[in-house]
Amino acid sequence: MSIELILALMTGAALFGVGIYGALSQTNLVMIMMGVELILAGAMVNLLAFWRYLHPDVAAGQMFVLIIMTVMALEMAVGFGVAIARFRAKGSVEMEEARELKG
Repeated sequence: MSIELILALMTGAALFGVGIYGALSQTNLVMIMMGVELILAGAMVNLLAFWRYLHPDVAAGQMFVLIIMTVMALEMAVGFGVAIARFRAKGSVEMEEARELKG
């Protein structure tokens, strides 16, 4: 394995770990969404690093990155829409106060 692959995988793992911690330790909806974004970014870095290492001549890995980035943008748009609606209705975006959202 090359040192570039190891550094990319360590960066992706660090992003993923910080994202997991951020998503699980926060109670604010916006902070939870930021944690999920970091999780997706870490997965994207690892996917691209492995794709570059295994198939350096094929550019199809870039399409996966574009798909992941699109999912990240959609997740943020929907999440911020929910957060704005929640803030306008209740005045807070704390998840501990959102017990009525349970099904």
